[in-house]
Amino acid sequence: MKITINESTIVRPAEATPKRSLWNSNLDIVMTRYHVPTIYYYKPNGSSDFFDTRRLKEALSKILVPFYPIAGRLGYDENGRLEIICNAEGVLFVEAETNSVMEHLIGDFTENSQVLSLVPKVDYSGGISSYPLLIIAGFQHTLGDGTAALHFINSWADISRGLSPAIAPFIDRTLIRARDPPIPKFHHVEHDPSPVLKSASKSQSNDHKPSIVSTFKLTADQLNTLKAKANVANANGGIKYSSFNILAAHIWRCVSKARGLSADQDTKLYFSVDGRYRLDPPLPAGYVGNVIFKSALIAQAGPHTFGCPNLIVVPWNWLPIYEADFGWGRPIYMGPGNVVQEGKIYILPSPVNDGSLSLATGLETSHIKAFEKLLYEF
Repeated sequence: MKITINESTIVRPAEATPKRSLWNSNLDIVMTRYHVPTIYYYKPNGSSDFFDTRRLKEALSKILVPFYPIAGRLGYDENGRLEIICNAEGVLFVEAETNSVMEHLIGDFTENSQVLSLVPKVDYSGGISSYPLLIIAGFQHTLGDGTAALHFINSWADISRGLSPAIAPFIDRTLIRARDPPIPKFHHVEHDPSPVLKSASKSQSNDHKPSIVSTFKLTADQLNTLKAKANVANANGGIKYSSFNILAAHIWRCVSKARGLSADQDTKLYFSVDGRYRLDPPLPAGYVGNVIFKSALIAQAGPHTFGCPNLIVVPWNWLPIYEADFGWGRPIYMGPGNVVQEGKIYILPSPVNDGSLSLATGLETSHIKAFEKLLYEF
């Protein structure tokens, strides 16, 4: 697929914004310092202003005023702590075109996929102060989590349509400043080292095994059947499991069985928990930052076997990923720009609100067929 870049420009806030250093919470600092690429697909609606880049850039410039940290750069304070330098240096907007048909790429997350060529490349060689924090559409993770990123993108879309954003951004991150000194009240298993393969030699564990990314759909009926069976099995347990609990447990079990090793092998499931409405008092609705807490569970494989023992499940199904209407309708698809990590699965909602979910699944190539078979056995 040939892509021609028509324009690469820096978009700055439309008005003067505060010049300050923004303190980062511990949740911001522990995030890996890379851009999270996302891709939106839109169908032409026949209008003459479909994907009018002038309109997009004007709206982007306006929304950068209330979301001014996004136009800044990363830096360090006098103590070496990571912070955001709010200096209005702007975000990178790249306009490109291709004569290729794009629809066949929807949902294609494979490592050599042409989709990856749609994501602007980031040059990290100049250090953290050299690159923009937003490269359309790549959101630098120190800026915020998925909720914060979509708050910005959807607000940008509102302004593009001549509307005011529904929720104003709340910039102050000191609301979740950690206690000093820390006062942990229980053991946090999520911060323990991940289990390693008991029977793998050092040379085996360092071998690179080919992996693949495939997408599997679960219909609303299939999800309801899975939940009903889980509830029947737990009828006398007295615990009410959420839909995510049930689906994540099913995925974990299927991945563990599709891999292969000893029954006493420990396996760890990582997943993210949004703390916005779990904190007391809850954070303001427009809080811009990271409020994702890493959670984890450890279990033994039991009477099945598996290879790489650990798994990350990323639930995007509760995020408003299909609300970015810039004036030509909702996207027909939105998802991560790539899934590069073996043992990582994204749960994605349906673009048509039919209750189905899709699993963008990265596993070793030799395990993917077994996982697909097990996924639908319930």
